[in-house]
Amino acid sequence: MAGTKSIDLDEVFFALSDPTRRAIIRQLANGETTVGRLGLPAPRAAATLSKHLRVLERAGLITQERQGRFLRTRLNPGPLWGGMSWLEDLRGLWDHQLDSLERYLKAQRSQRS
Repeated sequence: MAGTKSIDLDEVFFALSDPTRRAIIRQLANGETTVGRLGLPAPRAAATLSKHLRVLERAGLITQERQGRFLRTRLNPGPLWGGMSWLEDLRGLWDHQLDSLERYLKAQRSQRS
């Protein structure tokens, strides 16, 4: 089970590693849209956009549903919470390490005085 969570997290961070995919996530945070209306900063070839959407879908960050001739795309924020939780745990570790360093440095200064 831990392996599955790790793989999911790997997929999420990989998906977020690309600026185009982050732009798609940012836009979808404002609400669902069609693929044709994903107003990305620079024009993208359909194949390139499709590749980015597949990566986001594989990571579970988006869902897509065909409605007639339109492909509705919406954000699924659940996997983002897993990534944020992991980062928060890491931040807690660093806070602890930095607090320990601060105590050590204060003790060193006190010994010199």
